[in-house]
Amino acid sequence: MPKFLRIGIHQSNVSGYTSKAWCVRRVGTAILLKWGAVEVQGAGDGRKVYWTRLPQEKTIRCGSAQRAQDYAKAAIARRRNHRYEPLAGAIVLRRRPAAGNSELKRALATILIVDIVGSTAKAAKLGDVRWTKIMGHYYAAVRKELKNSRGKEVTTTGDGVLATFKTPAAGIGCAAAIQKAVRTLGLEIRVGLHAGEYTVSGTEAVGLAFHIGTRVAAKARAGEVLVSSAVKELLAPKSEIRFADHGVHQLKGVPERWRLWRVEG
Repeated sequence: MPKFLRIGIHQSNVSGYTSKAWCVRRVGTAILLKWGAVEVQGAGDGRKVYWTRLPQEKTIRCGSAQRAQDYAKAAIARRRNHRYEPLAGAIVLRRRPAAGNSELKRALATILIVDIVGSTAKAAKLGDVRWTKIMGHYYAAVRKELKNSRGKEVTTTGDGVLATFKTPAAGIGCAAAIQKAVRTLGLEIRVGLHAGEYTVSGTEAVGLAFHIGTRVAAKARAGEVLVSSAVKELLAPKSEIRFADHGVHQLKGVPERWRLWRVEG
């Protein structure tokens, strides 16, 4: 099975980062696709890659073996152009420790998701060398503002960053600072914030709140900061932060409909 790992700005000899993986396999006239977030540990030939959660899967019926073969070749070629690298060996799902060996903790936080708008087109236009340099400055700028706002980085997702804050005001303030910082790099970002509980097990943080935050960010346009009602309601009554109603939305894969608010100013 050809496997490809999206490495972003990281090189293959870097250990301990999160990324995305995409796998394709042809079985007769069908194509089996599998993709999702992964964690990379180790370097070089000893590198191991783990799914951070169950990957998404899809089966495509091509009608003939030749069509299936052509589809797989074309799909692999497209991924190579999008900065994927071949990945040797299997990707396994990391086994979670038994309940008795790990203490589960619940935490409440404001969750921030930052995502670059039009990153694929910009990468293609600038080329790998220039884009890698810009991405290095981008992550440095984001992490500087997270530190200034006392935010905690949870993970990176392709060209996005997920972080948590103790207060909604800190998260919104950080979002505005990140926007200002990355504009100097010629980048536009979209930002989403949600407040909710998540589970901490060892070094892992999981929960529906992260998925909701990601979906909120997906509704934002370039330059926008959108928040869920949960964030708005947690702000102090006398907060100087102003919002505009962004309407009620169905968030993909999330139950019910959600009212979102756009941060003004």
